Amino acid sequence: MHIHRTCHKNCIYTIIMEGGRNYRFTTTFHSFCALLIFFSLNFRYSHSEKEFAVGVILDTGSWNGRMVNSCIMIAASDFYNINGHYQTRIVTQIIDSKGDPLKALEAVQDLLKKNVGALFLGPEMSLDGTLLALLSEKAKVPMFSLGGSLTSSDEYPYFFQLSHSEALQSKATAALVESFQWKTVNFICEDSEFKSGVLSHLFEYFQEKSIQIGHISALSSMISDDGIRAQLNKLMSMQTKIFVVHMSPSLASRLFLSVKSLGMMSEGYAWILTDKTRNFINSEELMQQMEGALALKPYVPPSIKLQNLTLRWRKEFQDEGPFMNVKELSPSCVWAYDAIWVLAGAVEGAYTKQYPKLAEEHSSESKKILMKELVKTRLKGISGDFQIVNWTVSLLKAFEIVNVIREGERRVGFWEKGVGITSEIMHSSLSSNDLKVIIWPGGSITAPRVAWPRGKKLSVGIPKKNSFTEFISLEYDIHSNTTRALGFCADVFEAALEALQYEVPIEYIPFVDANGESKGTYTDLLYQIYLEKYDAVVGDVTITNNRSHFVDFTIPYTDIGVGTITKVKENKDMWIFTKPVGADLCLITAVFFILTAIVIWFIEKPFNKEFQGSLYQQIGTIFLSTLFLSSRQKLSSNLSRFVMFIWVILVLILTSSYTATLASLLTVQQIGLASRGANVGYQTDSFVERAIASNLNFMDYSLRPYSSAEEYADALSKGSKNGGVDGIIDEMPYIKAFLSKYSPDYAMVDSASTTNGFSFAFRKGSPLVPEISRAIAKLREEGTLDTLEKKWYNKPSSLVNQELPPKPQVLKVDSFGGLFVIGGVSLGLALFARIFYIIRSKLNIYNYMFQTLASGNLAIMLRHMISSSELKETTHV
Repeated sequence: MHIHRTCHKNCIYTIIMEGGRNYRFTTTFHSFCALLIFFSLNFRYSHSEKEFAVGVILDTGSWNGRMVNSCIMIAASDFYNINGHYQTRIVTQIIDSKGDPLKALEAVQDLLKKNVGALFLGPEMSLDGTLLALLSEKAKVPMFSLGGSLTSSDEYPYFFQLSHSEALQSKATAALVESFQWKTVNFICEDSEFKSGVLSHLFEYFQEKSIQIGHISALSSMISDDGIRAQLNKLMSMQTKIFVVHMSPSLASRLFLSVKSLGMMSEGYAWILTDKTRNFINSEELMQQMEGALALKPYVPPSIKLQNLTLRWRKEFQDEGPFMNVKELSPSCVWAYDAIWVLAGAVEGAYTKQYPKLAEEHSSESKKILMKELVKTRLKGISGDFQIVNWTVSLLKAFEIVNVIREGERRVGFWEKGVGITSEIMHSSLSSNDLKVIIWPGGSITAPRVAWPRGKKLSVGIPKKNSFTEFISLEYDIHSNTTRALGFCADVFEAALEALQYEVPIEYIPFVDANGESKGTYTDLLYQIYLEKYDAVVGDVTITNNRSHFVDFTIPYTDIGVGTITKVKENKDMWIFTKPVGADLCLITAVFFILTAIVIWFIEKPFNKEFQGSLYQQIGTIFLSTLFLSSRQKLSSNLSRFVMFIWVILVLILTSSYTATLASLLTVQQIGLASRGANVGYQTDSFVERAIASNLNFMDYSLRPYSSAEEYADALSKGSKNGGVDGIIDEMPYIKAFLSKYSPDYAMVDSASTTNGFSFAFRKGSPLVPEISRAIAKLREEGTLDTLEKKWYNKPSSLVNQELPPKPQVLKVDSFGGLFVIGGVSLGLALFARIFYIIRSKLNIYNYMFQTLASGNLAIMLRHMISSSELKETTHV
C-alpha cells in the first residue's frame, strides 16, 4: 500500500508498507507527523463502517419511481453528513421492476434470499399488501411499502405501510362525491384492484352516503388501446357521466389518451382520480388531457425543511429532463426520505447494542433488536411526526383536493380526517364546507349533473291488460304512429319524470305478440329488462324478492299489503236484542235485583204502610218499586234510599252498555265470510294465490281465480253455497279500485302487510332508480299521488276505505264484576245497620223497664210503653 501526503511546505514523507518497513524523514518534525498519520490510518482501517444492505424495488422508468429513488439517496447522504461518527452505513441495492408486478415479486424474493436487512417498495407496486406482509413476516425483514395496502397491520409487525390506507382514501372519495350531491357514479379500475380492498371500501362508504356505483369497468393492464376505446364507448352510452378512476399510472396514461380523443373530457363529464392515478400527471401534454379533473392528493404540511429539500432535489437532478416539469416533491418521496432517516437511526442503535456480542450478521436476535429500535424511534420529519404505533406508520391525516388545469394542479380544498370537506385545513373549524371554484371539463365552472344522453329514448315496457285498466292501458295513435300509456301508473311515472331536473324522452313498447295478446306473465315482462330489451317497465308491477334479483325497483307508489273483500248482508235476526248480554250477566243481575228488593222491604216494612198488607201486596210493592223505580212508593228510611241509589247506578251502567252493544250490532253491517269451508277468490295470474291466503288464516278453503272487478262482484253476490265465493283476496290498490265501483254492497274486512306495493322497475344499477324514488316521495308529500288516485278511482277516499270494525263482544259478568261487588257490599252494610239499630233499640227499652220496676213506678212504665207504640207509627228511622 502506498500513501502519499503533503504535511508541510518543504517536508515530504513517504510511508512504505510492502515487504518491510522503510521510513525516511528529513527532520524530527517530519518523524512526528509521520507517526501521527500512521496511527490515525491504522485506527481508521481497523474500524471501518458496518454496511447494512437495503433493497429498493422501483419502476425507474416512471417519474415517481425515479423521484423516490433520488430522495432515498439524498436522505442517506444527509443523514450520514450529520452523523459521520456512526459506525453503520446504509447501502441501497436498486432493482428496476419496469412496472411489472411479477418482476417486482421476483425481485422481493431474490433480495430476501440475499439476506438484505430491509426492503423499500415503490409507489407503483400493484402487489397485494397481504402477500408482501407474509413474505416479510416469514423472513423477519422489515418491509416499507409506499404502495401496497394492508387491511390489518397487527398480524404482520414487519410490514410498514408508508402510504395512506385504501379505507381512508375511499372515505375521502365518498365525501367528495357527496359534496356535489351525485347519487350515482361509474368506477373504472385495473382488474387487479378487485383483489385489493379498495372496491369493498368504496362500496362501504358509498353506501353510507346513499351513493350507487352504477357500473364497474375493470381493465386489464395488458388491454389494447382498441379495447380501452370499446369500454369507453360503452360508458358513453350510459346516463351517468361521473367517473372515479383508480389504476396504475401506466394504464391511466393510456386511458386518458382515449378519453380525450373520444370527447369525454367535455362539458357534462366529471372525473375523480385517486392518488394512485394522479401520480402519473407530470407533463403538460398529460395535463391537457386531464384538464378539468379532480384528484385526491395526500397532504404534506408545508415547512422550511420541505422547501429546502425540494430546492436541493431540483438542483442536484436538473439534468433529468422530465423532473423539471414537476414543481414539488410527491408525498411518496417525502415519506421515503423520512423512513430512511428512521431506518438508519434504528440500524445504528441495533448495531451498538449487539456489537460485539453477536458476530453473526442478520441473525434472528439481531433482527429482533432492529425491530425494537424501529418501534421506539421517533422523528420530527419533513412529513410530520414519524413514529410507529401498533405496527402502523401514521403519516396521513388529510387529502388535498386538486383541480387539474393546463398549468398543473390547483388546490381547491381539503378533506380532513374527522372533519370532512373543508376549504382550509389550518383553521377547519372556522372554514366553510364549500370548495373553491372548480374548472370542470369543457371549461365550465358549474358542477356536472346527471343528464340523459342526447338522442336516446328510455324504452319502457307496458303490460297488456284486459281488466283493471284504470291502472295501465295502451292507446295507439295512428297519426304519430306511437303507443301511449294511460292509467294511474302511467300518470305517476310521467309526473315523476317531470320532477327530475332534466328531460328524459320515453318510448312505450307493448309487451304483446303478433296477435296483440300478452306475451307472458309480469315476471316474463320484467325479465326483458335483464335481457336489455327494455330500460324500464311501468304498470301495476308488485315488488317481490325473486324479481329484485334481476331488476331494481323504485320505492312503492301505492299502499302496501293485501286485503279481503266480501259481500255485505242485511241482518234479519228477530232475536238480535238478546245477543248483547250473556246468560251469566242476566242471572247475576236478576239475583242482585231480588236481593235489593228484599233489603229495601226489610228496612221499610216496620214503619212504611206502602210495604205492609197481604203477602201478595208486599211482593208486588217490593219488586215494582225496585224494578221500575216507581214514585208511588215513597221510601222513608235513609238506608233504603242509599240501597236504591246504588241500584240505580248499577242499572244505568248496565243499560248504557247494553244500548251501546245493541247499537253496534244493529249499525255494523254483517259480513258473510266464513272462516271454514269458504271459497276464496283471487286475481288470475297473481302471485298472491296460496301464500297470501295462508297468511290470512283460511284453514279450509277453495281458491278460485277471477280476472276482473265485474267477475269479483258476481262471485261475491252468489256466495260459496251458489258456486261463488265468500271473499276475494287481492292487493290493496285493486281492492280500492273495486270498492270505488261497488262500495255500497261490499266491504274490506281484513288486511295484512304481506306485499310491497306497486313500483317501477329499471335495469340493475340504473341511476334513474334513486332519482325516480326521490320524485315519488316528493309527489306523495305534495299530495299529487292522492289527486291522481282520486282521478282514476273516481271516488273520495272515505268511500274507498270500507274496512269495518270487529264485531262487538257480548256483555259478560266479568266486565262488571267490580260493580256487583260494590253493590253487594252496599247491601250488606245497609242490612247490618238496620239490624244493629233494631237490637240497640230493644236493649234500651229493656233497660228502662228494669229501672222503672226497681223504682216502683209501674204506672209510669205502662204509660211510656203506650206512648212508645204510638210513637213507632209516626217516627222514621
